[in-house]
Amino acid sequence: MRLLLAGGGTGGHLFPAVALAQLLLKQDEKSAVLFVGTKRGLEQRLLPGLGLRLATVDMVGVVGRGWRGKVEIGPKIAKSLIQAKIIMRNFKPDLVIGVGGYASVPVLLIAKMTGVPYLIHEQNAIPGLSNRLLGRWAKKICLSFTGSGSAFDRNKTLVTGNPLRQGLETVAAKIPPRGKLLIFGGSRGAHAINQAVLKILPFLHDWDERPEILHQTGEDDFLQVQQGYRDAGFDPEQVVPFIDDMATAYAEASLVICRAGATTLAELAACGRAAILIPFPYAAGDHQTANGKALESAGAAISVPQSELIPETLAVLVRNLWGDQQTLQSMADQGRKLGFPGAAERILNECRSLLGNPSVEVK
Repeated sequence: MRLLLAGGGTGGHLFPAVALAQLLLKQDEKSAVLFVGTKRGLEQRLLPGLGLRLATVDMVGVVGRGWRGKVEIGPKIAKSLIQAKIIMRNFKPDLVIGVGGYASVPVLLIAKMTGVPYLIHEQNAIPGLSNRLLGRWAKKICLSFTGSGSAFDRNKTLVTGNPLRQGLETVAAKIPPRGKLLIFGGSRGAHAINQAVLKILPFLHDWDERPEILHQTGEDDFLQVQQGYRDAGFDPEQVVPFIDDMATAYAEASLVICRAGATTLAELAACGRAAILIPFPYAAGDHQTANGKALESAGAAISVPQSELIPETLAVLVRNLWGDQQTLQSMADQGRKLGFPGAAERILNECRSLLGNPSVEVK
């Protein structure tokens, strides 16, 4: 199979695509995979290190721009369509999968115009604009959440779950005693979480058994947060701009502080790790708040609105959870019940079905 994966920009869009590519190449060495994204997205930094090919288009986002900004991007859209057409002509994919993000738009439009079938994978409970617009011509729409199907033709939708990066589905169910406190805000970091953690460090400093921390900040806040750890008497080497090996990070964690994006929640569920969720309040349709409440109602997490991030309260919450191994394990176990393993295989089987090829059994 010659598979083209279109989209990216953030880890929430990119990581499921990486999981699909890696599994396909593992199953069939004769397959070929090409990603199409932008030079500004996470894909530009991540994919070369994974040995995965990337082509880029000069597309930019439309959401959040005023009318003048939307007019000004017209030439970029036209240019990205030409670039997408050249990429499609050179690679000659059997099938395209759109994983969301504005880079997917010109590629899927050209696929529609040239008769190349495409699927869409929607990670979120509330679908993004790109997928909502392009879902009408998709052969199949693979969903991570049942509820997101209302935005699409129900005859085309299938709940597959969210594909996970290699190693995440094999993380041990038992959390490590006195493991790490894992903190991250998505692939680009989260300024609000970074600042909140810096404010709680003084409250954690005098613990008898203060936790070892692994804190992913994103590039923008990295130096500031690292200095903040140093000033608070914590090892600044615990702070990194990006975590490449998330499977090990989850395996070594007893508690996680993070956003509530769909891919993050799928990872938490698969790995079985207790979490303090701080939903991004400006996500489309406020879907992260809904995501956080879903995990909280299942007993797998505690959700804290960003507007209610009080350092003293957050410090007490972390300290109480950290000292209660039984509660941490119970939350982790409840999270695992929400997991949906085998998502990448289900999506690839849909691809094979469209191409008239036999499916592979999902274990």
